[in-house]
Amino acid sequence: MYAAELHCHSSLSYDGRDPVDLLLGQAEAVGLDAIAVTDHDEIDASLEAVERAPEYGLVGIPGMEVSTAAGHVLALGVTEAVPPGLSFGETLGRIRDLGGIAVVPHPFQESRSGVLAHISRDDLTAADAIEVYNSRLLTGRANRQAEAFARLREMPMTAGSDAHISEMVGQAVTRIDADDLSVDAILDAIRDGRTTVEGHRTPWRISFRQAAGGVKRRMKNRFYSFL
Repeated sequence: MYAAELHCHSSLSYDGRDPVDLLLGQAEAVGLDAIAVTDHDEIDASLEAVERAPEYGLVGIPGMEVSTAAGHVLALGVTEAVPPGLSFGETLGRIRDLGGIAVVPHPFQESRSGVLAHISRDDLTAADAIEVYNSRLLTGRANRQAEAFARLREMPMTAGSDAHISEMVGQAVTRIDADDLSVDAILDAIRDGRTTVEGHRTPWRISFRQAAGGVKRRMKNRFYSFL
């Protein structure tokens, strides 16, 4: 079983803080085998992480967090950016065309762009997997709902720290029963549901600090876009 961080953000995300090397260093320090840097609608830092991961004894999984018209979807295994704003179904198709898998993070939390604000539960089953443990949820209710849904519909399950600062990488881990430690084998195992999840909730003070930092960075970016 390999341990992977499948949902974290670098400074390339509008609400991320740290560069790739700090994310990789933390992943190595906590004993992970693989990491996917999944920035919001950006892929360059993830591709950098893929190149540099072997320096830290890790496998880098390319990917991003896509802002679909319905909400957020993780595109794991893609090496080209999936454009934001597409429908949920079209986004899933684009991800698969690029050789990736579509994992829906925090689907039951509408306040954080969970897709169930805009699609049906039947539509949700079109995804390849569901993130059933997200460390940044302030209560466990949405995680429990996601896990119950995934078990009921027999969908593959993942976990993710949703880290926006390097210290939180590895708060939630997906254990993957892959045939070998490679991107293709990891994606195949997730798609087949050969996973278990474990995790710890991000401390509230850090979640609030990350949220506040994200607001400041969004305002700064919007200001400079008008210059």
